[in-house]
Amino acid sequence: MDKICPTPINEAVKWDTSKTIVSKADLYGTLEYVNDTFSEVSGYDESELVGQPHNIIRHPDMPKVIFKVLWDNIQKGKKFHGIIKNLAKSGKYYWVITDFDYVVNEDAKITKYIARRKAISTGVIEKVEELYKKLSKIEQVSGIEASEKYLIGYLEDHNVDYVELITKLMMDDLNEQVKLESSTEEIEETKKSFFGRFFGN
Repeated sequence: MDKICPTPINEAVKWDTSKTIVSKADLYGTLEYVNDTFSEVSGYDESELVGQPHNIIRHPDMPKVIFKVLWDNIQKGKKFHGIIKNLAKSGKYYWVITDFDYVVNEDAKITKYIARRKAISTGVIEKVEELYKKLSKIEQVSGIEASEKYLIGYLEDHNVDYVELITKLMMDDLNEQVKLESSTEEIEETKKSFFGRFFGN
């Protein structure tokens, strides 16, 4: 089946954001399994997704350099959290934060990737979207190598790597939500286990 390329429309998918989107893919990013929530949110039937490259849901607004950073990390088995704008079959978009796990064989080599995605707040989206728009514009004018150099400079300027940047955005948003009703000790405890709790580990 040829990859379907819906025409993007500026409208968000309405979905139950308490749910987790789950997929499993091989080493080449080919989908081997999707849960019901993945199908519901993306608008594709399982039969349209399994066997297809994961980029079937890639939104054209996403800078390519973010996927390069993603693959550079997960191919090395590093823990990775990425904020991604996805494209549904309808042309609508949905923003998620993705967490990756790995299936390894007896030789500790990665055999497949498990991705879990959760909805994120408007505040986090607005902050990361500003950076993504800059990266996309640089890619359009000067290519992915130029956008990668800008991203490296941006991260160096903020003294973080990409995952640390995403974690900071998520934690800042969490602090805004809980600071009025939680003690300092409770906030620190929440930080320690944030992503595990966020993805329901």
